[in-house]
Amino acid sequence: MSVVTKQIVNRLRALGNRAMAEHARRFFKTGKGEYAEGDRFLGIRVPVLRKCAREYRQMRLADTLNLLASPFHEARLLALLILVARYASSNSGDEKKAIFRSYLNHTKYINNWDLVDCSAEHIVGVHLFKRNRAVIYRLARSKSLWERRIGVISTFHFIKRNDFSDTLALAETLLDDQEDLIRKAVGWMLREVGKRNLEAEKKFLASHCRKMPRTMLRYAIEKFPEKERQSCLRVNSCDGIGT
Repeated sequence: MSVVTKQIVNRLRALGNRAMAEHARRFFKTGKGEYAEGDRFLGIRVPVLRKCAREYRQMRLADTLNLLASPFHEARLLALLILVARYASSNSGDEKKAIFRSYLNHTKYINNWDLVDCSAEHIVGVHLFKRNRAVIYRLARSKSLWERRIGVISTFHFIKRNDFSDTLALAETLLDDQEDLIRKAVGWMLREVGKRNLEAEKKFLASHCRKMPRTMLRYAIEKFPEKERQSCLRVNSCDGIGT
């Protein structure tokens, strides 16, 4: 651990709150056999970390990646917030590429849903928007739960720009995924597609609703009118939606 990283971690330790850390351990499922087994928390609220990220946004990439390797969840979250801020503010194509590549080379440390959700669209999604997107399909086929989530959440950037094709393709690829956190992520992205193009979401559901996991379907149709939503849930099929 570099001197800079040690200083930051010591500061984070001082900002921590034991009661909040205990709550976070339960909330983020760190128990034996759970998805974040063994993760360690200091107990720091996200707004405090965002303030720290603004302060440290000019930190060297090497030090930021060193921080990302910390055993403490909040240190990893801070590192990702710094990377997101640096990517967004950089005018250097080379620096942006370095951040993107570093992010993908360190996915083993991006190992909880909040870490993925605060960063994937802002680094992977932004970087690939006008580039070849083969990377997100590789991620979606990964054995790693978190890489698969990075793949699908990265398309949120595309969705916000009314580009839905990759989201829908990944949703089809991940229909049979056994992880609840992937089912929720796919359903969430489908719902976001529907907010911008309801016809596109309903067309996807009409083709795939019968075999969609219940959780994925619930997330996807959360904003549907109640009568329509209940109809979908009763038969787990969206035949006839929109007619």
